[in-house]
Amino acid sequence: MSITQRPLCGLLASALFLCGMSASPLSAQDAGGGTIPNLTFTSWTGPYMRSQMLGFVRPYEAATGQRLHVAHYNGGIDEIRDQVESANVIWDVVDLTQADLLRACDAGLLEDISDIELPDGSDGTPAAEDFVAGALSPCGVGVIEWATAFAYSGAAFGDSPPSGIADFFDVETYPGARAIRNDPTVIMEWALMADGVARDEVYPLLETEEGVARAFDVMEAIRPGLQLWSAGREPVRLLNGGEVVLSSIWATTGATAAKEEGADFAIVFDGRILEMDLFGIPKGSRNKAAALAFIRYASSSTSLAQMVSHLPNGPTRKSSLALLSEEVLAQIPNSPSYADNLSLVSDATWWAEHHARLDEAFQAWLNKNDRQGPAGTTR
Repeated sequence: MSITQRPLCGLLASALFLCGMSASPLSAQDAGGGTIPNLTFTSWTGPYMRSQMLGFVRPYEAATGQRLHVAHYNGGIDEIRDQVESANVIWDVVDLTQADLLRACDAGLLEDISDIELPDGSDGTPAAEDFVAGALSPCGVGVIEWATAFAYSGAAFGDSPPSGIADFFDVETYPGARAIRNDPTVIMEWALMADGVARDEVYPLLETEEGVARAFDVMEAIRPGLQLWSAGREPVRLLNGGEVVLSSIWATTGATAAKEEGADFAIVFDGRILEMDLFGIPKGSRNKAAALAFIRYASSSTSLAQMVSHLPNGPTRKSSLALLSEEVLAQIPNSPSYADNLSLVSDATWWAEHHARLDEAFQAWLNKNDRQGPAGTTR
């Protein structure tokens, strides 16, 4: 992939960059003298969106004099597909998981932005060297590295709480309802890891019918009373409300919510799954040039550092790390302070190829008629 770099302060032609954190707003006129079009930026809701609003959306608006329309969704590529196929693209920049971005790119649903001109890092490192592996692709530019872990209710297990991923499926030692995201990712890796499968054997095993069946066999223990979530704050509500005793949870959202008044749950990092989000532009955006300029701004070293200072995910630029406080550095999911043997890096390329197959099997497993939800209702 060809990536062209120019110094951050040299991108005057786009009129959309701050050199450092200049207090002077940039002109709302582009290089050709026309008004920069309003953009729709779509991302995940809750604390993550707040970190982006404070990290780069509001600063971008101050720099350009423009007001962004900010929408939210719960992931996936169905809405992007609907917009592209109906020739009614209303989203200009979307925050996608790496696996979703790869699927959307392969399906022709995203613009090719491989020639985007990205600024050097704040330390002068060329962009192509500054971004972590996988953060630059033909259809995307990296935002964060993040993790899914699991949390347990502080009131449920006394002085002997769960401590490892196998405990998530051990309903005899740790009885009570569980909650997971309504998606086969993470839970299927967890099931095999809990059953003793080595990390480097998880994905090859899930390519086989035997491996998939093995994962569902392990998951069967948690199916009675299983709750499903899609938005990041739902596990917090389920745990605090006593509806479940264990839940998968986005690690930084959970760690932040666990400090809130009235919260009574804790995070377990054993078995956490590391993933990445990237910016993409839906195919047919009428504001592609402005969308590219927004991505250049939002993915700068300073913007990413500001974002993760509000919610400690891992920035995808190495140069951003030097701009973070020691407190934030200690919390980010890709921090050296976490032992390597606690995690598995999600294989986004593998999931892009196999997600449809496993999601169909996962939904069929969920809909088996003997799974009982709260108050005996079948979910």
